[in-house]
Amino acid sequence: MANSNKLVARRQRRTRLKIQRNSVGRPRLSVFRSGKHIYAQIIDDVSGRTVASASTLEKDQRKALKNGSTVDAASVVGKLVAERAVAQGVKDVVFDRGSFRYHGRVKALADAARESGLSF
Repeated sequence: MANSNKLVARRQRRTRLKIQRNSVGRPRLSVFRSGKHIYAQIIDDVSGRTVASASTLEKDQRKALKNGSTVDAASVVGKLVAERAVAQGVKDVVFDRGSFRYHGRVKALADAARESGLSF
């Protein structure tokens, strides 16, 4: 039986392949969720650079949030990354959830990003 790392890699590869087929040159909003924090970055794969990023590890976010692993913290990060992306002129993105299921913190981040001006 495959170990959990191989299963995670398989889920992530399956998600990324679907994104590559349907992205049509749009940057992707990539989300990583750890046990204590959540990270989001908008990556332009054509030029190979990060357009905007946000996480619960940033200094002002650590002061404002009690815990970085809550749904509220994820929505703050989603709002922040969307505001930074819109300031850079990026409005249309593709959502890359990686190997994570679309619920809880990942869903809260996506909803907050949509409310702040990103469309996906």
